[in-house]
Amino acid sequence: MSPSRRDFLKTGAAAAAVLATPRVLSAAESQGLLTSPTPLITAPTAEPYVIELAAEALGAAKDAGASYVDVRIGRYRRQSVNTRERQITGVSDTESYGLGVRALVNGSWGFAATSAMTKEGVVKAAREAARIAKAAKAAQKRPVELAPTPPVKGTWMTPVKRDPVDVPIEEKVALLFAANEAALKVPGVRFVTSGMQLLREIKTYVNSEGTETTQTFIRVGPSFQATATGKGGFQSYSEELAPRASGWEYFQSIDMPGNAAKWANLAVEKTGARTVEPGRYDLILDPTNLWLTIHESIGHPTELDRAMGYEANYAGTSFVAPPEKQIGKLKYGTELMNIQADRTQPDSLALVAWDDEGVAADKWLIIEKGMFKDYQTTREQAAWIAPLTGVKKSHGCSFADSWDSVQFQRMPNISLLPGSRDIGLDDIVAATDRGIVIKNRGSWSIDHQRYNFQFSGQVFYEVKGGKIVGMLKDVAYQANTPVFWNAMDMIGGQKSYWLGGSFGDGKGQPSQSNSVSHGCVPARFKNVNIVNTGRGE
Repeated sequence: MSPSRRDFLKTGAAAAAVLATPRVLSAAESQGLLTSPTPLITAPTAEPYVIELAAEALGAAKDAGASYVDVRIGRYRRQSVNTRERQITGVSDTESYGLGVRALVNGSWGFAATSAMTKEGVVKAAREAARIAKAAKAAQKRPVELAPTPPVKGTWMTPVKRDPVDVPIEEKVALLFAANEAALKVPGVRFVTSGMQLLREIKTYVNSEGTETTQTFIRVGPSFQATATGKGGFQSYSEELAPRASGWEYFQSIDMPGNAAKWANLAVEKTGARTVEPGRYDLILDPTNLWLTIHESIGHPTELDRAMGYEANYAGTSFVAPPEKQIGKLKYGTELMNIQADRTQPDSLALVAWDDEGVAADKWLIIEKGMFKDYQTTREQAAWIAPLTGVKKSHGCSFADSWDSVQFQRMPNISLLPGSRDIGLDDIVAATDRGIVIKNRGSWSIDHQRYNFQFSGQVFYEVKGGKIVGMLKDVAYQANTPVFWNAMDMIGGQKSYWLGGSFGDGKGQPSQSNSVSHGCVPARFKNVNIVNTGRGE
């Protein structure tokens, strides 16, 4: 439901009025430090008619010849608010509702979806899914086998105190305007943009094996960028405000109005940065930068469908293939490298109770002490590599981004675990003679096998003799995945761990979007190639 132009203008005027009031929440207030604890919202259960419609779809698909059926009924509410300086540049508020049914007939899948939420509508969709499965048999190379999973019944909700979708638009805009206003007071700052993305997803899943679950997912994603002018021309700085599975309280905790001036000053500082001399340096990556490298060079190549060639037509393949030559044999990185996949991590974007096949959330090691150990799997995929891994169950990686999208393998939270020494970024800098520190994500490029790559960042600092001696610009690092991770010789400890992530990770054809987090610690990589991305310098 998109707002009308009249409503939009009303909203903008109301937000401006809120901003004009003299009182702004203090940092303590914004973080909830001066208020009593607020209880978590109780997870809603499925409405009886939802279960009835799911039962109708299950029965119709079974009657049409399906040996296995699952049904997802989803209601998706998506909001976004974007501002620039003292203007609202965009407000979006949409909702979709419908049912998707997947049927397995003679070892082949069929899928259909409908927004006609009536008995007639869902029965028609179920029969269509069965017909598609029968037609797909002609192209099926091997029959689908599903790894066993026990049936479950239950409800779950992202732990939140205040649903961000229900927060009045005036309050949202006032917060963003307050951040913009604070940034604009910094000398040299010319432009400021800020925004937020919000998602509430209520999903009921039922299958023919007896599983019946209802889950409510809440996700939030703030953004902030300032642009300054100086002797170095225009320079922009984007703060790495991690999206989270959280409520409105997350926006309060990060205190955008209270921190905006600090972030804006970094844009000003960038105008005086010195261009980098290309060459080989010891590279120190802050978690705010490293999370994206983890996503691209570890997350994607360890998706089993990509490794098996199922994504080759659109997204590419993986250098971590074929499985029989990689599992337990590929030295992905040094012994400091332990990469964990996890759908149970608090606040993470991929936090769930069950996936879209009714499999309970799982946690497992993809890489252990530098050796590649396992892929990301669904119920169908688990059978493919069980003889190699000894793992006969699914890792719970089956998801769809909407009721009208078919579920398939999607990335869980994938993180670099902290080291045994509880050190941080400052300690790594102090131990480095000649290096570069990179913070926050910038441009990135990686080939279709996730092997060769180039990444940049937002801010760069030169290190000499164990000290930061100034800010640099025009920095990017190049490597290939195994060489890069085998060059890691220092990592931070638990206190330096930080959780970043992406609100929208694209995959599939037609493309679907998935939210995923990546936790990590600062890390040093020896003798990495640094290039100068500047023009004419």
